[in-house]
Amino acid sequence: MKVIMYNKLVRDKIPEIIEADNKKCEIEVLSDEKYLEMIDAKLDEELAEYHKDKNLEELADLMEVIYAATRARGYSIEELEAVRVAKESKRGGFHKKILLKEVTLSE
Repeated sequence: MKVIMYNKLVRDKIPEIIEADNKKCEIEVLSDEKYLEMIDAKLDEELAEYHKDKNLEELADLMEVIYAATRARGYSIEELEAVRVAKESKRGGFHKKILLKEVTLSE
């Protein structure tokens, strides 16, 4: 019998999917503190996967983890979006594809 160790945060239905495939899995429900640690690690994992594959599915996974991190830190998705909109209104978005190369300071 082969055992594969993961020790990573997974989506809620993954244990059911594994068991529906006639496999067994061991899970742990994390404390709030450990969950915050693992959700931050999951952000890094999903970002790395996006950098590798650069596809829409990986972007969607990244958004799902961002939403989970938002809720885990006590914010709502609406608050996140309001902050995003406010920052875009004040500082702009990334629509114009601007690369800042240098700034000259007056003396």
